[in-house]
Amino acid sequence: MLSHTLEHGVLVITVDQDPGIAGRATLTTHITNLVDAHQPTPVVIVLTERAGGHAAVSAVLRAHQWCGRLGVLMSVVTHSAPVRRLLEANADSSGPRLVVHARVDTAISTAFTAAA
Repeated sequence: MLSHTLEHGVLVITVDQDPGIAGRATLTTHITNLVDAHQPTPVVIVLTERAGGHAAVSAVLRAHQWCGRLGVLMSVVTHSAPVRRLLEANADSSGPRLVVHARVDTAISTAFTAAA
């Protein structure tokens, strides 16, 4: 369902498939556990093409709320323009803004620079 690496001091979590509504809570828990374990490291979540469904998007939005409460910088990468628009339209606006990128390298370098 997901994998993670540390790249240039940034936690990169890759979600490779949509978990469906039944797996949304589990995916959210996996992401937030990784965030907890690596905080205050900035986080980039990569949604692959197969992970662009509503359940994965919902889990990412919940993780964004979690990161906001912890003060952890979080951004998302997806190649899908409709998914980027969905994330931007539904992101929690009470905390740090959710930045959505189309390219992984741009997201990692931006997160690294912002955290420095």
